[in-house]
Amino acid sequence: MGEFHSGYVTMAGRPNVGKSTLLNRLVGQKIAITSNKPETTRDRIKAICTDPDRGQVIFTDTPGIHKARNRLGEFMMDAVRKALGDVDLILYLIEPVTEIRDNDRKIAKTLIDTGVPVFLVINKADTVPRDKLLPVIDIWKTVGDFKEIVPVSAYNGTGTDDLLNTIFRYLPEGPMYYSEDAVTDETERDIASEIIREKSLYALNDEVPHGIAVSIEKMRKRDGRDLVDIEATIYCERESHKGIIIGKSGSMLKRIGSDSRYELEKMLGMKVNLKLWVKVQKGWRDRDADLRRFGYRKDED
Repeated sequence: MGEFHSGYVTMAGRPNVGKSTLLNRLVGQKIAITSNKPETTRDRIKAICTDPDRGQVIFTDTPGIHKARNRLGEFMMDAVRKALGDVDLILYLIEPVTEIRDNDRKIAKTLIDTGVPVFLVINKADTVPRDKLLPVIDIWKTVGDFKEIVPVSAYNGTGTDDLLNTIFRYLPEGPMYYSEDAVTDETERDIASEIIREKSLYALNDEVPHGIAVSIEKMRKRDGRDLVDIEATIYCERESHKGIIIGKSGSMLKRIGSDSRYELEKMLGMKVNLKLWVKVQKGWRDRDADLRRFGYRKDED
């Protein structure tokens, strides 16, 4: 057996570049929720990829880098800053475009200035012809000193094996930080909350998702049965949003519940009895007490 390499790798980039999808692909199962809407990822999410013969990578998914407009946004950007500290490698995800925004250059400079090796990962490479990737690579080479430039498709897996192989080459020799079968340090309760929020994101229109949070009120396996009872509340900021989430005759809430139950049963490996409620909590994104209540704790390191 060769040397065992291990380390911490942070994913960074603008919203909707596919960080969570790539994280799930590299780990080989769903850890982070995904959607095409901003603010899908709100906190650091840790996922663990272990190859017994080569090493262990602890990936951290981060919220999309954006200008904070409320206390939740400030928390999200704080989560990004914390994720960039004390890591071995940073993956900067972009889309395959030759038009580079000023904000993209600023993000790249911020990441490179950390002194940590930065890979430029061109995601969604399957959406452009191969000959169109070369101009993308050439123009991004002028932006900063990226240690590697790797085109991938998180959606279909193209290039992700090459990316993982390259990551292992850069990681130092080290111990196995987590057990071989560990895939995340998130609790089942946290993941259940995120699954329900994800299904809400997919089901609801663009106006509502930014202002929703999910709280798991109860999660308990029934004695002697392969059945878990879960009770959860979807919080929103306006009465009008509550009506949208519930839908006509409860149709929207039933859809969210059905989609969530399917995903939860896959995660838990047993039947789920899911009950959902909807409540209004006005202005929760700007109140620290509510942010802590919903799991977004600024007071944690």
